[in-house]
Amino acid sequence: MKNMMIALCMLTISYAATAQYNPGFRFGIKAGANLSNINGSNDLSLSPGGNAFNFKDNDNRSLGFAGGVFFRFGKMVYIQPEILLSQKGGKFNVYKDGVLRDGKVDVRFSNLDVPVLVGVRVAKFFRVNVGPMASLRLSNNGKIGDSFNDVTGDNAEAEFKNRLAFGYQAGVGLDLGRLSLDVRYEGNFTDILKIQFANATTASQFGKKSNLFQATLGFTIF
Repeated sequence: MKNMMIALCMLTISYAATAQYNPGFRFGIKAGANLSNINGSNDLSLSPGGNAFNFKDNDNRSLGFAGGVFFRFGKMVYIQPEILLSQKGGKFNVYKDGVLRDGKVDVRFSNLDVPVLVGVRVAKFFRVNVGPMASLRLSNNGKIGDSFNDVTGDNAEAEFKNRLAFGYQAGVGLDLGRLSLDVRYEGNFTDILKIQFANATTASQFGKKSNLFQATLGFTIF
């Protein structure tokens, strides 16, 4: 992470020196919020009577922070890579022997996202963009593992796999001088989370994808 930040600073300084001679280049910062959830079916059976994790009861989305830097190359048609810190997650019910337990589990992840978008400027201020994204999970709040232990009483450790996931972003943007507003939808091609439980007699593993809506406000530095 430290080496990545050093490389990013060097890249920024390098482009800053030439930005005034390249009107088709922009660099800026952005920040906003995610509304995310985890989607899937009930596929983690812990007992003959029911499932522990019910991902169908996840209508409530989790609110998280998103922010970082963006680079834009081009005018009417452009490429925009970004480096973002992004909080994602979802809320879902926990069952034991088919009986719903109290409260929803609020699962949170901290991710390093790198979307690379291709955009088209439709009018002077309006643009549309879409592109692939890589997402590296940096940390989690451990709620899935805690819930599993609470239901089973096994104190089994949950090993979080698939730290790197791939997905896409698509949305629209509005530029007003140095300010920019972006609204996007994000989906996943691969599981954002795959858990291998130590107690194989109770459960083996399961994986989930996520989706989110993201709104950010950006400021062009140069």
